[in-house]
Amino acid sequence: MSEKQYTYAVARIRAKELTLLNDAFLEQLISAKSVNEDMALLSEKGWKGRENSEKQDPLDVLSYEEEKTYRTVLEMVDDPHAFDVFLLKKDFHNLKAAVKETFAGKAFADIYVNGGTIEPEKIRDAVKEGDFTSLPESMSKAGKKALDTLLHYRDGQLCDIIIDRACLDEIKKASTKNKNALIRRYGELTVALADIKTAVRGAHAKKDLEFFTEALAECDTLDIKRLAEAASLTVDDIYDYLENTEYKDAVDSLKKSFFAFEKWCKDALMDSIRPEKAHPFTIGPLAAYILARESEIDSVRMILTGKENDLPDQMIRERISRTYV
Repeated sequence: MSEKQYTYAVARIRAKELTLLNDAFLEQLISAKSVNEDMALLSEKGWKGRENSEKQDPLDVLSYEEEKTYRTVLEMVDDPHAFDVFLLKKDFHNLKAAVKETFAGKAFADIYVNGGTIEPEKIRDAVKEGDFTSLPESMSKAGKKALDTLLHYRDGQLCDIIIDRACLDEIKKASTKNKNALIRRYGELTVALADIKTAVRGAHAKKDLEFFTEALAECDTLDIKRLAEAASLTVDDIYDYLENTEYKDAVDSLKKSFFAFEKWCKDALMDSIRPEKAHPFTIGPLAAYILARESEIDSVRMILTGKENDLPDQMIRERISRTYV
């Protein structure tokens, strides 16, 4: 796209940004007495679902908001695959679902998600038929290896590791190829923070070095060999290693709770995209808008889930990340 076209697209996105949810509105949702009250508040913001009806299904509303986001932004760019890197997690989630469904020999309800780069049915059929040639190479290799692992060793955790690692490798590969600094940063943050989560969880579970060598994905801001060695010792060794990286500020949240660290990760992503407000001539502001929308949808989902499960407001509040606006 030309600079002029980007300027027009970014101007449209700036108008869209005015409709993003802010911290004050999320606090309203948290303080509401019920899911129904939350849905009424969201309806006033235009979150009405596909049928645009008074009776709203929360899952339908959230799913539709995700669809609207990509449809809106893709209308502004020439390349329909410009933001595929953000959708890879859904593809690999569906690959994992298909592998486990095939292994079980029966279908499970509501295990696939829409909105990836590949239709869930295509992934499911490829795995079910044992013919992975219709899938991208990274998914084909990971899917076949994961299915063989389940069939021969019945090790569900190893199956997850194989697919999760392949997903991270593909995100890193796709983001590195991108010319936009924000998308490259997104890929790096996604992989690095996932590695830290895996390292901490594995250390708590007393996993060995072989586990971490298999599970951790390469990235630029972490020395994966050193992280794996630290994780194979103790959680404190992970903290000591992270103190010498750009993720040293995450250590306090990790020590507090895993939920606190999850929030730190989301806040770190929001902090990384805010500078795009000053870049009107690139694809960056469009990418930032997508990530901001995904973040607010995730926050709303967390609030609604908390309400459904009668979690205390403060517990919900502690898990919600800062908004983009």
